[in-house]
Amino acid sequence: MAHFQLCSLKILQISSLLLILLYPATVSCDCTCHKEDIQQNKAEALRYKLGAIAAILVAGAIGVSLPLLGTRIPALRPENDIFFMIKAFAAGVILATGFVHILPDAFESLASPCLKESSPWGKFPFSGFIAMMSAIGTLMIDAFATGYYERQHLSKHKHVNAADEEHAGHVHVHTHATHGHAHGSASPSQELVLPEIIRQRIISQVLEVGIVVHSVVIGISLGASQSPDTIRPLVAALSFHQFFEGMGLGGCISQAQFKSVSVAIMGTFFSLTTPLGIAIGIGISSFYRDNSPTGLIVDGVFNSASAGILIYMALVDLLAADFMNPRLQSNVRLQIGVNLSLLLGTACMSVLAKWA
Repeated sequence: MAHFQLCSLKILQISSLLLILLYPATVSCDCTCHKEDIQQNKAEALRYKLGAIAAILVAGAIGVSLPLLGTRIPALRPENDIFFMIKAFAAGVILATGFVHILPDAFESLASPCLKESSPWGKFPFSGFIAMMSAIGTLMIDAFATGYYERQHLSKHKHVNAADEEHAGHVHVHTHATHGHAHGSASPSQELVLPEIIRQRIISQVLEVGIVVHSVVIGISLGASQSPDTIRPLVAALSFHQFFEGMGLGGCISQAQFKSVSVAIMGTFFSLTTPLGIAIGIGISSFYRDNSPTGLIVDGVFNSASAGILIYMALVDLLAADFMNPRLQSNVRLQIGVNLSLLLGTACMSVLAKWA
């Protein structure tokens, strides 16, 4: 009996020793910051990256151009009911992009075990904080810019009214031997921009900033990757991603009634951002590591800020403005259609989170 107890004690001691030795290795496997040993083919990866540049460029250009065809396609004009549904779908895409795609990536980056425990990033939820401050900052910029342009509009309006009152009733008739002519008040040469259009222009510009920041970040991540297995599914996913985001941005630009040159610049700038990010990623792929502390912090901060902007814009400037529109609230069928379009947009973009 004593011999059996002695053997049991030795077995227990050996088991405890093995557990102590293996436990740190198990923990380190969960928190390792080294890349897995995967088969990397740089030449094949480069081909996929070049294909991604072309595919994403075309997808983004088509997506942002479709809502801008309202001048040629009557059904896509902002005054038609179908435009409300298209805009709701695009807003759902942008909302899902912020909540499902960008914000989780930001939390993952800034809470990564690759960041030192002594650093402040793991001791405070900076991702949520930066997203919140980004949304508040967008609100402030939105309010100040709208107020500034509305005051400008009011000042010009008063100036034109004063000019009209000064010249009103003063008609000078000059009679000559052969002819007479009258001079009346002239119409203002400078066209006044309505406050609603000013508001839409601010919305479209702020929205483009948020989308562009995110597009550059994901482009760099794809371009810096050296694994064809990682890049392959991203090409299709990011193409759809850019297409849907382009529709949302294009809808806002079409409502803003920019001049043709401004529309072309904004559409081209959006279409080029992700391909440009991929090109930058290709250039820095030899030394850039997305799991390095610097890479994680940069990605996390930019993604958090972009998520805050997009979530604010989708909820406040796109959805709230349309859902509270009297025209929408007085039409039950249109209300149902817009709600279904919103849910469809969020669903489509959320599904893409499986791959990108």
